[in-house]
Amino acid sequence: MGKLKKGLVVSLVATTLLAGCGASADDKKETSQSIDLNSLSLSDIEKKAKAEGKVESVGMPDTWANWGETWGNIDKKYGVKHADTDMSSAEEIALFESEKKKATKDIGDVGQSFGPIAESKGVTLPYKTSYWDEVPDWAKDDNGDWVIGYTGTISFMTNTAKVKDAPKSFADILKGDYKVTIGDVNAGSQSQNAVLAAAIANGGDESNLEPGLAFFAKLAEQGRLDMGEASLARLEAGEIAVGIFWDFNALNYKNAIEKGNAKTDFAVSIPTDGSVQSGYATIINAYAPHPYAAALTREYILSDEGQINLARGFARPIRNKVKLPADVKAKLLDDAEYKKARPIKDTKAWDAAATTLGKQWQEEVLTKAK
Repeated sequence: MGKLKKGLVVSLVATTLLAGCGASADDKKETSQSIDLNSLSLSDIEKKAKAEGKVESVGMPDTWANWGETWGNIDKKYGVKHADTDMSSAEEIALFESEKKKATKDIGDVGQSFGPIAESKGVTLPYKTSYWDEVPDWAKDDNGDWVIGYTGTISFMTNTAKVKDAPKSFADILKGDYKVTIGDVNAGSQSQNAVLAAAIANGGDESNLEPGLAFFAKLAEQGRLDMGEASLARLEAGEIAVGIFWDFNALNYKNAIEKGNAKTDFAVSIPTDGSVQSGYATIINAYAPHPYAAALTREYILSDEGQINLARGFARPIRNKVKLPADVKAKLLDDAEYKKARPIKDTKAWDAAATTLGKQWQEEVLTKAK
């Protein structure tokens, strides 16, 4: 009887091994999609994340919203090492979709309108985090496929050495003679929201972007639309006169440049005739090679410490229950600056508009550029 049992075990093991040999690496990796992170305790996720020991992100570089300090703290607290490849929201989703089971990245940070797009393409792994109930309904997916960690407001960043009278409104910009940098409207959430902000300032809204497109078309006709990248490197080189950025990027860039060169000076302001507040959401790759480390990253981002870290990078935390230290609050613009800024009211209309905005930009704005 013992020999029979032993023979059965050997036979079963052999069959299992043969089946394993016949399975491709892709088949094995597909199991990451079947992980139910929402069913696990935080301690289980933390334990598994420590075992993975690594997280690979996209669109979460050290200089954006103080991610550098966040990654450093995650490494210190959990022994999870990090590497990032910077790219736009659209590029992040495209990468997740193209790599699929051969995934190299775990988590990305995308503009609000790109969260539902990532979910619809089936490239997200849901995880709600233990802070779920403190996140506003508009800032999260019902199952945790995406969740906003911080908000930003479209602002003007002016190199005062190039522009004596820094614009305070979109109307001011039209009176100027300098070039304006907006970035890639086809792929970047910041650039797309700049168009929405211009639309709001000129009587439009999420379902009517024409006033915003018309505004930039005028700049293009005047030869005042800078087609270059809206980047820190170009700001440092003095190539940008007026740039349209999220407030947290503008304040971060101003701080970094002025620290390195005391002779430089940049003015940052929220448009007084209208602007938009939006957010950035983490998406965990459905095919993530380190899914637990990605979930733990999201957990940390929404923790008190993680939210304060973001504020140190000039971003406004999504959880209003988090009390910011006085020195951190002092880094942010005065609340009075935001009188004419408003959040996205009609998310469905904006999601729909954002999908065709790149085409409209090409047809209505870029064709008029000089």
